[in-house]
Amino acid sequence: METITTLNYNAIAEGISGWLLEYAEKARAKGFVLGISGGIDSAVTSTLCAMTGLPLLCLEMPIHQGADQVTRAQEHIAWLKRQFPNVTSKKVDLTESYDSFLRTLESSSDLPLPGNDNRFMVLANTRSRLRMVALYANAQINSFLVCGTGNKVEDFGVGFYTKYGDGGVDISPIADLMKSEVYALGGHLGVDESILKARPTDGLWDDGRTDEDQIGATYDELEWAMIWVEKNTIVEQGVGPWYDNTDDAELSERQLKVLNIYRDRHRANKHKMDSIPVFSTQRFREHYH
Repeated sequence: METITTLNYNAIAEGISGWLLEYAEKARAKGFVLGISGGIDSAVTSTLCAMTGLPLLCLEMPIHQGADQVTRAQEHIAWLKRQFPNVTSKKVDLTESYDSFLRTLESSSDLPLPGNDNRFMVLANTRSRLRMVALYANAQINSFLVCGTGNKVEDFGVGFYTKYGDGGVDISPIADLMKSEVYALGGHLGVDESILKARPTDGLWDDGRTDEDQIGATYDELEWAMIWVEKNTIVEQGVGPWYDNTDDAELSERQLKVLNIYRDRHRANKHKMDSIPVFSTQRFREHYH
């Protein structure tokens, strides 16, 4: 199920960095801020931001973080600083804030007991949202833009991000690249081998689970499913888009399972990808004309 890409990565890197620079200038922003996790997405995104020549503030925001994630993040920041004089960094340890908020939740709400899957999800999303608060505080202090690090299959395929957490950004430069393309671009840019080889994780779980552990499929499989669904989606005027599953019979048992994982997550997380619903009062206004 490997996804084959044919992008010109030199042109892509220059194109994205040029687009970032142009957007920042139009927005009258002085630079960018983003969180460095030790993963491939933040490594590639931060490098592209640094290439603009504008100030880039890299934030470390540990919350009971695994030592390997911390090490990769620090090594990447050090590499960026050696390559680009416009890069600075700051460590904002949110562990104490998180622990304090957790105690508040436990004393003032019906937070599920330890071991409950819903408790894990609540706390994982809380970590992500605390980091968003820290990013925007630093962005406002410096007149910077908060730069997102989501890729295409996460942002528009399975919705694998936290609403108003890592999904709360000003600009998203790699959101039209598949995960495999982000890895390839990272290799082209010279991202450290330890990051290129690390298993993807959002770093939000105490038990060290990876993205693929959570989703139940690899990124290569999810990319295949996203492309398959797009190729088999038909748009008819008056009917809208609908999925034609007549070709599903030719798929293997594993492919069918991956497709179901992809469809279920896409449906469940569609609310993250769509605009916030707004009730229209138009028909009530027309009543008084």
